[in-house]
Amino acid sequence: MARLAAIDIGSNAIRLRIVDVDPPALGAFGAGRDPALAAGSTGAPDAPRFHPFRDVHADRASVRLGHDVFTKGRLEAGVIGAACEALRRFRTAMDAAKVDRYRAVATSAAREAQNGDLFVERAAREAGVHIEVIEGVEEARLVQIAVRERVPLGGRTALLVDIGGGSTELTLLRGREAVFSRSLPVGTVRMVETFLEDRRPMDAGHRRLIEEYVDRVMVEAMREIVELLGEGSGVDLLVGTGGNIETLADLCPVPSPSADGRGIDVAAMSRLLDELAPRTPEERAQIYGLRPDRADTIVPAATVLGRIARAFAQPLIVAPGVGLKEGVLVDLAHAHFLGPDFRGETAAVSDACTRLGRRYHFDEQHGALVARLAERLFDDLAPRHRLDQRDRILLRAAALLHDVGDFVRYEGHHKHSYYIIIHSDLMGLTPEERAIVANIARYHRKSPPSMDHDNFRALSRDARAKVKAMAAILRVADALDREHRAKVTEVSGRIDGDTLVLEVQGVEDRALEEWTVVAKAGMLRDAFGLEVRMVDATPRSLPPPAAA
Repeated sequence: MARLAAIDIGSNAIRLRIVDVDPPALGAFGAGRDPALAAGSTGAPDAPRFHPFRDVHADRASVRLGHDVFTKGRLEAGVIGAACEALRRFRTAMDAAKVDRYRAVATSAAREAQNGDLFVERAAREAGVHIEVIEGVEEARLVQIAVRERVPLGGRTALLVDIGGGSTELTLLRGREAVFSRSLPVGTVRMVETFLEDRRPMDAGHRRLIEEYVDRVMVEAMREIVELLGEGSGVDLLVGTGGNIETLADLCPVPSPSADGRGIDVAAMSRLLDELAPRTPEERAQIYGLRPDRADTIVPAATVLGRIARAFAQPLIVAPGVGLKEGVLVDLAHAHFLGPDFRGETAAVSDACTRLGRRYHFDEQHGALVARLAERLFDDLAPRHRLDQRDRILLRAAALLHDVGDFVRYEGHHKHSYYIIIHSDLMGLTPEERAIVANIARYHRKSPPSMDHDNFRALSRDARAKVKAMAAILRVADALDREHRAKVTEVSGRIDGDTLVLEVQGVEDRALEEWTVVAKAGMLRDAFGLEVRMVDATPRSLPPPAAA
């Protein structure tokens, strides 16, 4: 058994949940490990592996961290103080419960605030809580984990809608595989602060304003989802998560809950929205029994949810009762009992990179081959670089996307690749890891990394060392497919003194590839102190036996 804790520092409130979790039961694949899920397959079973959690302690602080952030760009000093006071209380509760592991995540308000770093520093110093400010794509990943643990998806197509105070995350699942994920600046606190701060009733003009804002911000993402679904296809299931969703499920329950659990009747929600909008937040709180911090945000939440349900012709929305903190807990349980799942992480990051590459019409075959060759060289050079398996995933990501900048222009495409990667959501990578991937791709050709380059100088010392080593490997792997014609199909490297001997297999006509490898080996020589030599290791068929 493990005692785990999750702290969700949202734009509207701060929440703590402490639970006891049992190890997963041993199954056909070992200690709860599901190789089909790890490989990103839609065929993974739906049976929960860690539910039910046994609650030990829960707490909630009504601290609206997003107050003023979305209009003025900064966290108020009083709000930071109140948040740190709540986190001190949470820290005391975790210490009393003797928690084995915890993770505290902060979302859109903290990541958008100009002084977000100050809040993180004060929380660590004053409360002893180390906060991780996560991106929207990580929010979506964690919510997705929680939903998959609770809802039996089978082979259905589901659209997940997580409505928070600062953003809304949309994730399209085919079975258990995420095929689309996007974080949008459509949050309930954001809309209240921007359009409705005077706390007056919402008149017809403000309703139209909110609806138009929601539609405009979401239009591109909705179009992409429709294209992925294909003509004549829709979603089988609309799943909503977040505090407002749970409240709407209480106020507008479906008449007969399905096997998916309780849900929201969309028609009833539309009627409720008509009742709520013309009332003040105080009246909503009194009549419908809402908390003050829910009474003003429920109207924009219902508006967002209603627009999405209408777009996909869904009469009900499944409300599984899980959210970000439950996803954090499942993630912690995996890490505690099963350790790192590098196979699953590799599959998830590769899928995200492939989706991004296809958006920019990249040469997928070349990217996949270079990634495979780079991984092999990474493994063979392990005694020299001493990087870990997580770094191997970053190298694979950079190799897959190193030429994605061709979409902008071939000339200088390495710089365009950097720009596309650094500004894209890649599920499974932290912001620092994405910066490393972008820099590896940036330096797969032309000039080597330099402290004169802003993008390289902005990295930590450790990250800069990783970029130098892995960009050197990528240069050689890319050179092996110089013409994008797969003339080299396999490579292995062995260190012989001060030389890396590359044993290559493929077609015989490889003069250009061999010349390019030598020309691009300078960074590898500088990084590892190794010269490069190529030898042919292609198996040859034996000549027929001589006639007797």
